[in-house]
Amino acid sequence: MRQSGQEATVSRPCASEFGRSSSRTAGLRQSLQASDKKLKIAGSCLLGVFARATEKVVLLAHGAAPKDLNALQEGLKVDAVSLLAAGSAVVGSLISANSFGFVITHHAADEEISILREHGRVARLPSKINAAGNVILANDHAALVHPGLSAKACETVARTLGVKVVRGTIGGLKTVGMAGVATNKGLLVHPRVSAEEIAVLEKLFELPVDVGTVNLGSPLVGSGLLANSKGYFAGMDTSGPELGRIEDSLGFLV
Repeated sequence: MRQSGQEATVSRPCASEFGRSSSRTAGLRQSLQASDKKLKIAGSCLLGVFARATEKVVLLAHGAAPKDLNALQEGLKVDAVSLLAAGSAVVGSLISANSFGFVITHHAADEEISILREHGRVARLPSKINAAGNVILANDHAALVHPGLSAKACETVARTLGVKVVRGTIGGLKTVGMAGVATNKGLLVHPRVSAEEIAVLEKLFELPVDVGTVNLGSPLVGSGLLANSKGYFAGMDTSGPELGRIEDSLGFLV
């Protein structure tokens, strides 16, 4: 696990400079490739707040721009499912998910539950701590959850997602779903994660854990990143070095 330093920004070539040299052409190509991995949802760089990705689907609010919906489907190689969570557009914050199921805020409407049930098991989180996406970090094999979740809530997560569940923190934060991103290939977490927390994560997920930021220095990587084992998207403000760390940590570099 590498320690994260201060993320640097990268400059993009101006239009008047295009074509002056092969190196600048290569730089433009890299810039275009990087821009393909960045977007906004509902005008926001907080992708993980407004959407949730698994190996099978990406969930996002009704009314998402068609170009964004298409980009997510193609980039993550999944089907897009449009819905609200408890009538809210912040589906990423209110829903945790993996390939097997969905855990949603206990305020969710029956209609919202029905939409999700077409794609897997569904359960309302039985807890006053109800922003499921904020407080559960999960992939297809394990889940780290808010230390305040009850035994009943932990059992609901374990049964619905089909995973082993452990309570814990990341960087001292209880909102582990926003402090990290977990796929079936790796984890990217808050730069202030402790050695003890890393040990818990590595034992639980049996995957490498790295640290990074999104959107020009935000340590809440789960708020600005959508990823599965097939692709990823970061918030539009994410820098080149941050994208590089994401790709390295989540196994996209060959």
